[in-house]
Amino acid sequence: MNSETIPKPGRRATISTVAADAGVSVAAVSKVLRGDAYGVSEALRSKVMASIERLDYRPSAAARGMRGRTFRVGVLLINITNPFLPEVIDGVMETLKPAGYHAMIGIGQSRTEIETSLIESMIDSRMDGLILVSPHLMSAQLQHFARQTPLVVMNQHEPDATDFDTVNSDDQLGAAIAVRSLVERGHTRIGLMLPDEGALQPPDSPLFLHSVMHQRSLGYRRAMQEAGLADNIRIAMIPHRVPGGEASAARDARIRQILSAPDRPSAFFCWSDLVGVHVVNIARSVGLSMPDDLAVIGFDNSSVAALPFVDLASIDPEGRRLGAMAADALLGRINGRRGAEHLKVEPHLVVRSSI
Repeated sequence: MNSETIPKPGRRATISTVAADAGVSVAAVSKVLRGDAYGVSEALRSKVMASIERLDYRPSAAARGMRGRTFRVGVLLINITNPFLPEVIDGVMETLKPAGYHAMIGIGQSRTEIETSLIESMIDSRMDGLILVSPHLMSAQLQHFARQTPLVVMNQHEPDATDFDTVNSDDQLGAAIAVRSLVERGHTRIGLMLPDEGALQPPDSPLFLHSVMHQRSLGYRRAMQEAGLADNIRIAMIPHRVPGGEASAARDARIRQILSAPDRPSAFFCWSDLVGVHVVNIARSVGLSMPDDLAVIGFDNSSVAALPFVDLASIDPEGRRLGAMAADALLGRINGRRGAEHLKVEPHLVVRSSI
């Protein structure tokens, strides 16, 4: 690196400055920024990215506009309370940054009208593409938006979609892994805890059928049948949203009722860590010992599940990898790729003291 290439204080680095610092052509830097893999080796990309980082280079908005891009993408999240989402966002950011992109995040609050408004605003703001995480939108709505901007959907199984990409954990496999691990530990009475989303979507609606909740329910049922335990299938519905903001109290009361029943299952697979953590806490409060009295497995392998006083076994869908794959798929679409990709990540079980 030549010290002469370092911009003076107050002077913004240019693409020519980056090229000089990295010892490559301006065209090579441009290809790296566009995410164009053709003719760009990993060594070249690393060299250019090191110079970009060192010089704090940011393409000007004017230059981006001249190329027809803003180098901004919109990311729509279901909420900000789910501990699974930070891993996803990290994966998205780590993939976008080398290509010179920034993510603008919107929170849909699990409400279709809010999600729709945010998506329309992102499109109006000339985002180069969108990543939607667990949207509460029907296939026709997703197709409508995909015809206006490159679109990738996460945590919603739409294998027949042709206008947008999907990135998911193999939710059926994850549920099956949970059931099989409990069977291997001697459990035959294994229950499934799901949120009661009847107030949001009826169970026979296309949106529910494409949801991760439905996929995990299918995986649970099939694994129980394969283990010869079809007669022991028990699905407990947990309040998800009730009038007056009393969801937490209603949820905890329902879990306490389930765990106090004399014929309760000896093990539960919970569709998410958000439910699993509450099951662990309430089980301890009613005097149940884990895993002797009760075994519990969650889904997401969130940071909360790993806390020592929780120590919840969980299916790891590899959130960071999912986020990275979603961002990579979006960059491919932005750069002209045609045809839909439907990608799945194979999850695995992280064993902790709750089993």
